[in-house]
Amino acid sequence: MKQQLKDLDISEVGQEMYKLIKRLYSIYRSITGNGVRETLNIIKKSIPNLEIHEISTGIKVFDWTVPKEYNINDAYVMDEDGNKIIDFKKNNLHVVGYSVPVNKTVNLSQLQEHLYSLPDQPDAIPYLTSYYEERWGFCITHKEREKLKDGRYRVFIDSELKNGSLTYGELIILGETEKEIFLSTYVCHPSMANNELSGPVVTTFLAKWILSKPRRYTYRIIFIPETIGSITYLSKNIEVMKKNIIAGFNVSCVGDNRVYSYLPTRNGNTYTDKIALNILSFKHPDFIKYSFLDRGSDERQYNAPGVDLPVCCVMRSKYGTYPEYHTSLDNLDFVSPEGLSGSYDVLRECLRLIEENRKYKINCLGEPQLGKRGLYPTISTKSFVNEVKKMMDFIAYADGENDLIDISNKINIPTWELHPIIEKLMKVGLLTVV
Repeated sequence: MKQQLKDLDISEVGQEMYKLIKRLYSIYRSITGNGVRETLNIIKKSIPNLEIHEISTGIKVFDWTVPKEYNINDAYVMDEDGNKIIDFKKNNLHVVGYSVPVNKTVNLSQLQEHLYSLPDQPDAIPYLTSYYEERWGFCITHKEREKLKDGRYRVFIDSELKNGSLTYGELIILGETEKEIFLSTYVCHPSMANNELSGPVVTTFLAKWILSKPRRYTYRIIFIPETIGSITYLSKNIEVMKKNIIAGFNVSCVGDNRVYSYLPTRNGNTYTDKIALNILSFKHPDFIKYSFLDRGSDERQYNAPGVDLPVCCVMRSKYGTYPEYHTSLDNLDFVSPEGLSGSYDVLRECLRLIEENRKYKINCLGEPQLGKRGLYPTISTKSFVNEVKKMMDFIAYADGENDLIDISNKINIPTWELHPIIEKLMKVGLLTVV
């Protein structure tokens, strides 16, 4: 077991995460292809034990099939004067995801049939995909679309759909037990900072922190394309996951500076829900609690009937709820080191609590005599009284049935404030771990 290392300063972690987002931002990613591989290879430099897997096109995964691999080199729309009015190389959101190759000249009316914009967000390029039906298209700001004049336009997309593979990354960090904590995040969107890159970046740094610590549990951490990736991964690993996973988080949309959000498991009563609610209630009590009916990411797959894994979401602004979502406005200005480090801190505390959570039992009948053990002040001050009350409240519920989270919830004290009390009681032999 590695010796425990001192935690990095949280602001330093935020700065390092933001640097990694900037490095990954310009890469074009889709649910398959070289952009996913490039992204995973960069992440692997931070966590060298990350294993990269390739699953061949056409493989049956539950009710789905691994699709063709997609790669794109260039795309543009050029007017009659030779001006590129839409240019993939300037913003990779300009092309509808999985667009088939095209190289022809069209009139404005024909071009409009393949253009997508947002009238209510005229300065934003929308993000659109067509994974499972072959078509081509371009995304453009509505402001630029309204400027288009009658004439002839050359449309060009240099892309390839081929039999290839779907790529994902997997990191297994062994602990003292086979029981697992599961982290899942996705690497399948082009240049969007919060919806795409905040998840894998925060997950990367959580992995680095986990690797630096003694740990009771084994960690299963995956970087996958959304939906088809989680379905593919489950199809290969569901038996061991159902057997071993005790808690899990789908990590997405964790980079902005706005609200914290929580989306529960399907039934909302798993150990993961209990952990997340405790940490959020003390750290950010103004968090927004959503329903599982508001689901939209890979928690859908992990909570599906028959899968039933205890996976919830702890986020900043939930996907689909902020105006920048799935547009070019979800850029490097929308996320921040502070936003990233805040999410990292919350999720790290969730993982720490899972590691530290135990049931405790007081070792005597009736109220223990604290004074003879040096745990009760001979002169009462306000601060001492408060500390003694915390200790007595903890003792009142340390019955061998309540775990640390139960006690924290009952006496309204954060778990991290109870650790010094536990240490004192253990030291004098008053407390036993059940």
